[in-house]
Amino acid sequence: MLHRIGAVMYVIWGVLHVNAALKVYQLGDALNPGMVQGRLFQSAWNLLFFAVVAIVVAALFNWRNSRIGYWINLITVSVTDIGFILFILVPGYLSLWPGVLGPVLWMLGAIFATIGFLKEEKTT
Repeated sequence: MLHRIGAVMYVIWGVLHVNAALKVYQLGDALNPGMVQGRLFQSAWNLLFFAVVAIVVAALFNWRNSRIGYWINLITVSVTDIGFILFILVPGYLSLWPGVLGPVLWMLGAIFATIGFLKEEKTT
């Protein structure tokens, strides 16, 4: 059952990041057309893609404690949030709250998915 808690954390992480992608898009939409606007649109697109992948993988694979699903979400969500921590949170461009919510969901998802995955491995 622990892997399912991890899957739920990944889904919530994904929903949070769909919302973040919308906000990044809106930020870019408020700018004049140009490279900065294009980069923000690209960033919103990438964030939306990562969020949708996390949600789909959690629902279809992590829920069933799949090995491939475990690794896809662990890598995808980790890479996404490590970049966020390094380039947004550490420099202080976003306040710690609510900024830490995504990384907390990532950590909870990774911890519960890992415990559930390892327990399953030992029993099979």
